[in-house]
This record gives sequence, C-alpha cells and structure tokens, in this order.
Amino acid sequence: MIDMTAFASALEMLSASWQPWLVVPPGLLIGLIFGAVPGLSVPVAMAIFLPITAYMDFLPAILFLTAIFTAGSFGGAIPAILVNVPGTAAAVATAFDGYPMAQAGRHSQALGLALAASTVGTAIGYIVLLLFVSPIAESVLKLGPVEMFIIAMWGLTLIAALGAGSFAKGALAGTLGVLLGLIGFSALGDMRGTMGQMALLDGISTTPALIGLFAASELFRLIRSDYIVEDETSRQISFRRIMEGFVMVLQYPVVWLRGGLLGVIIGAIPGVGSAVANLVSYSETKRRADDPESFGKGDPRGVAASESANSSSEGGSMATLLALGIPGGGATAVMLSAFAMHDVTGGPRFISDNMDIIYGIILGNFAQVFMLIVVGLGFVFVASSVVRVPVRYLAPSVLTLAVFGAYSLVGNISGPVTVLVFAILGWFLRRHGYPVAAVVIGLLLGSMAEGELLRSYQISGGDLSYIFSRPVAMVLALLLLASLMLPLIRKSRAARTATAR
Repeated sequence: MIDMTAFASALEMLSASWQPWLVVPPGLLIGLIFGAVPGLSVPVAMAIFLPITAYMDFLPAILFLTAIFTAGSFGGAIPAILVNVPGTAAAVATAFDGYPMAQAGRHSQALGLALAASTVGTAIGYIVLLLFVSPIAESVLKLGPVEMFIIAMWGLTLIAALGAGSFAKGALAGTLGVLLGLIGFSALGDMRGTMGQMALLDGISTTPALIGLFAASELFRLIRSDYIVEDETSRQISFRRIMEGFVMVLQYPVVWLRGGLLGVIIGAIPGVGSAVANLVSYSETKRRADDPESFGKGDPRGVAASESANSSSEGGSMATLLALGIPGGGATAVMLSAFAMHDVTGGPRFISDNMDIIYGIILGNFAQVFMLIVVGLGFVFVASSVVRVPVRYLAPSVLTLAVFGAYSLVGNISGPVTVLVFAILGWFLRRHGYPVAAVVIGLLLGSMAEGELLRSYQISGGDLSYIFSRPVAMVLALLLLASLMLPLIRKSRAARTATAR
C-alpha cells in the first residue's frame, strides 16, 4: 500500500520549489492545442518539447511531459464534439454522442461534460496508481496474446451495436474496416492488399484515415448548410451551460467509475491503451443501458464513458512505465526518453529505491487535474465559438489543417492522399446509411486482433484447451460473454413482462 515516509518526502519535495508548478500550466496548454488540432498528436507534442526537459530537474521534467499527456487526452474531445473530428484515436467514441449533442445546440454542455469526465478519469487512474503501482505492473506481465486477443474482440463487439438500425450494414461496415486494417505486411510477414503501392507496406495510417472518415466526409455533407448548428439561439456561447455540463457528470457515477477502472486496466497493457479503452467503455455503457437506442443520438453517457476511460488509461500506462520500464504507447515512449536523458531507468529497482519520486509524480498529477479544470474551462469557452463560424469558412479551414496535419504526421504525400480517399469513402457510407464508426473500429482493432490470434495459435499449437491453462483469459472470456448475454436476457425479460401485461 502507501509508504507514509516516502509519501511525506514527496510532499516536501513538491513544496520545496516552485519549478514543478511553473512548468505544468504551459504543458497543459500545449497538450490541449496539440490534442485539439486534427492531424497533430500528444506524442508529437511531447517529442517536440522533449529537448527542453534536459534543462530541468527530473521531477519537473516528468510533470511537464505528463501535463501535455493529461491535457492532450481531453484535447482530442474538443474537435470530436464540435466538428465530428476525433483529435486522437482515443476520442473516437466521444464523437459518437458528442457531435449529435453539438448539432442539437448542446455543444457547451457536451464540452463541459467531457472535461469533467476527463478530469475524473485522470484522478481515478492516479488513485489506482498510487495504491497499486507494483501489483498492476506484475499483473500486466501475466497477460499473453490470448488475453490480448479477447480484449481486442471486446472492442470489436461494439460493431454490432453500430448498425444504425441495420445489423447487416453495421457488420458489413465493420468487416470493411477490418479488411482495411489488414493492408500491409501481415503478422507472418506476407504482403497483402497493397496493390503494388510501397506507401501501403506499413498499412494505412490511422490518424489521416480517421480525419478523412469523420471530418472531411462530414464537412462535405454540411456544405449546403450555413452553420453546424442551424438554430441561431443555440449557437450562443454560454459559460453557464459549460458549467452545467461539467456538473452533469455527477449524474452518471457508475458510468465514469466503470470507464475509469476499464481505462486503468486496458491502459496498463503495452500497445493497447486509450484507443481501445474508450471503445470498450462506450460499448459496455451502451450494452448495460436500459435505452441503448438513445446512444449515437446525443446521449451524455456516451461522452462520459469515453472520456473517463481514455483519460484514466494514462494512469495505467504510467504504472507499466514506472514499474517495468516498458512504454505502453507513443507518449510513454517519449517519457522513457526523458528518463534516459536524466540517467533514470524505470523498473522494480527504481520503485524500491525512489518511492518518494514515484509519489511525487503521482501527487503532481493530482494537482494537474485541478489545474486542467481551470485551463480547460477557459480553452473550451474559446473553442466553442467554432459553432458560430459559417460552414463556408469553417470547412476549408478544417480541411486545410487536416491535410497539413496528415502530411506532417506521415512525412509524405500519402498522408493527404489517405485523407482524400477516406473522405470519399466516408461520404459514400453516410449517403447510403452505413455507420462510419463501425469502419473505424475495425480499422483500429482488426490488425491487433489478427496478430494476437496468430501468436496465440503459435504458442498453443492450435490446441483450444490451452485457454483453460490461462485463468486470466478464462475470466476475461467469461466477462466478455456476460457483457454480450446480459442485454439479451434483459430484453427477453422486458418482452415477457410486456406480454404478461
């Protein structure tokens, strides 16, 4: 549990100097900007500002980078809500209900709710990290490809719930996404689906594809509209409504608590992280709801579920980094570079010898949560003015940012080309009633599921009974089965009750 001596030492360390606190607000603002601009990302921001940390002490350096990480997790929700553009893959599920809320003139509430859920999720992640940093890391080591495959499948089951009134259309769109995600070299090293294009050898770049599917295709659809929000009175910028949305999170404690815990667990798994956590949390929230048909139409629970999970995953990924020295994704990989710059190596020995520094990082991140509320509210108030910009100005501006962002991310013309191709695909899917979100889920999780399935087959030799020797896999499989069956049982009971009446 908590080492009180090291805990007191961490408090003394944080209060002895102003340097740790001076670097946090700029870090938060950088994270918000890079998370909110389509095509940019949190790892890019952290990599750009990494050299600055060489001139800081170790604790301020890590707090500066985690401030970018923390704010970037929420920053991606801003364009997802306002213009249906997930700023990061971690905000994909936020767009499902956040954008319909914005179209209905509830953009201020949606942004306030997203900020509150994000801060609550971050707090949950670091509370769990504070209490269980070593056990979390040890548990992660017990996860093999079988467990990872089940987690990937858990995310893919959301495809069935996104059929937009037609299960067949949802399944077909999801299958298309999986096939697109398998382009490039397979886990066995075979080349497939590239059509001779060298740019596709590494597969389709996810962020430009997301920008094309969500942003460009939506802007094409809105081109005949004057504004994103048609009702003039609903376009008003109201700090009071932002605060109403912020307080709204208190109405859904089960949603954000479940999302926060799922985010910590999934975020701790290297290579999975927030992109999966937000989808699994959204999926579980929708499945457990008494009115799942309201999701995708502006249900606040969808925003709370996604944002609490993608933000709490930061605590999980930090647990893996600190306890094992293993980065869970791009952001923690940059942080590992900062460790190296200060001659620090994460791992069990680092924890045992420097528990006061570990607690200092965790407590510093708790303080970031409160600072994010202040900085985030101001940033959201300014960002919400997007709904007052006419579409004839907004569309070319967003598309220009998206194209330049895609180019800078990929480093060549294949980025903008990917945006164009997927914009056309997204427009076609929307025109014919296919859920774009199902394609995105397949694209994000298809290759991961395939790779883990192949590794599971190689380890087990094709013996299905191998799963019975993996208790964690069995528990995950049972939880997945229960999450699929419970909604069906609930509907069956409701139907019988209605018949009896």
